[in-house]
Amino acid sequence: MIDYPRNIMEFEREFSTEKQCRDYILKLKYGDGIYTCSQCGSKKSWPVRETVYECAKCHHQESILSGTIFQDTHKPLLLWFHAIWYITSQKNGTSALGLQRVLGIGSYKTAWTWLHKLRRAMVRPGRDKLKGRVEVDETFFGAPEMGGKRGRGAENKVQAAIAVEIDEKTIGRIRIGIIDDASQISLHNFVKEVVEPGSTVITDGWRGYNGLEGIGYQHERIEHDDNEILLPHVHTVISLIKRWILGTLQGSCSQEHLSYYFDEYTFRFNRRTSKSRGMLFYRLLQNAVILEPTTYEDIIAK
Repeated sequence: MIDYPRNIMEFEREFSTEKQCRDYILKLKYGDGIYTCSQCGSKKSWPVRETVYECAKCHHQESILSGTIFQDTHKPLLLWFHAIWYITSQKNGTSALGLQRVLGIGSYKTAWTWLHKLRRAMVRPGRDKLKGRVEVDETFFGAPEMGGKRGRGAENKVQAAIAVEIDEKTIGRIRIGIIDDASQISLHNFVKEVVEPGSTVITDGWRGYNGLEGIGYQHERIEHDDNEILLPHVHTVISLIKRWILGTLQGSCSQEHLSYYFDEYTFRFNRRTSKSRGMLFYRLLQNAVILEPTTYEDIIAK
């Protein structure tokens, strides 16, 4: 594992220049810190500009920022690194307005775009699925409608499924996904996407969970009891997510981008026991250098 700063003092010392930031990206992207030509695989090259190298074998020129979230950025890498450190060092995250104020970014649009780009980088490609005993439930996110229907079938809200890994009485990792409805097709697809086959899936008595045994899972159904909270672990997580949205985001998260807010919450929650916030900084940068670049137009097009 590549070394990472453990605290703000180490961060300021290790990333005080653009060159230090570029060198760190080189290590994360190429492992040994040596530029590798994407066309011929040669490791022999020379720098053409600060971030651009030319291959000594095929003469292909390429920026080390190509294919990362930093591609085509007009801002210093130092500012990006400070943004990532600030985002990961805040226990509950930050809003775009908070990031804009801390970094002194002149444009709210820029801060908002950076946050959404980094939220996309909080999902590691090919991440491990949950396993063992996993509680699964669904809920709605959105402001309550006056006189509107609540629970399954509610209107004008986003429905999400939540899976929580449990070990004895301890909550482990979580996964959150937006679903079209609470039908068997939607719920089965969610379970297959986030839970390892052979695991025990614990649900309430909703018929949408019928047939989980037929797709490779053990199914434990908890029947309704007015004197007991069903699925206590997943309900705790749901409550925490809603409090986070109301607190850190002040309730202002658009439905179109809600899945990315869920990605951020999952990233933070699954690393809540990390002894160093620097580990979150390192993991986020790791993902950032392998993430396909996206633009503001791509984000709002959703």
